[in-house]
Amino acid sequence: MTDPHLATPSGKPRARAFAIPFDGTPGRFNAITDVPGVTVGYTTLISGDGPLVVGKGPVRTGVTAILPRPRGELAVPAFAGVFSANGNGELTGSHLIEELGAFNLPITITNTHSCGVSRDATLRWMQKVLPQSLDSAWALPVAGETYDGFLNDINGHHVSFEHVFSALETAESGPIEEGSVGGGTGMITFGFKGDRAHPRAASTGTESVSRSAASSSRISVRGGTLSCVASGPERNSPNPRSGTTRRERKRARSSRSSPPMRHSCRIS
Repeated sequence: MTDPHLATPSGKPRARAFAIPFDGTPGRFNAITDVPGVTVGYTTLISGDGPLVVGKGPVRTGVTAILPRPRGELAVPAFAGVFSANGNGELTGSHLIEELGAFNLPITITNTHSCGVSRDATLRWMQKVLPQSLDSAWALPVAGETYDGFLNDINGHHVSFEHVFSALETAESGPIEEGSVGGGTGMITFGFKGDRAHPRAASTGTESVSRSAASSSRISVRGGTLSCVASGPERNSPNPRSGTTRRERKRARSSRSSPPMRHSCRIS
């Protein structure tokens, strides 16, 4: 059996396989599923090659489902918190988490333009598997987005309710895949791939974080006393955003003064 600390179930090497040290002690699976009761499922959509044809492909997207409790207990709230690193990621249900410090129901992750599909499908799935959880109250599932439009036909809307149902139905404990799977299929991560889970044993239990990363430039990776920098030549190809309408609009906005944005006046 593959050591889950060194490789994923499909055999993809993980960081510790390259002797990169990390703080803390990994759990049995070195995954978010080290937290008792947490299960993870994926639906991965990969098809087509060549130039983009909206509605046809190429398709590089999917859905990741995280069930924070066993299926029969999904209506029971779990403690939660929200932190925004750059303010540019949609996360349905985040306002309720900030108010209550808790959430319930499954979490799903998919591409930016399918976030609503994922949220709505989660409600439909809950109505099927645990209808009593919706009988006396409203529900607000947590659905997060990842922008995969540089590799995926994001405007083709290839994610369906059935894909979300599949990810939810196949959620299981144990070692999980990383990289080009589920909601992280079309991510660009510092020249590498990233859809990682980081568990750490604590004195009172297990702490775990699932990260879906999207970026286009490389950075240094530091762990313990070792500083490991990505080897190889710097990226010589143009940034995938260069020359796009979005890039030009951003440049135009930055060249003129702008009034304060609403969130800069937010009262905490």
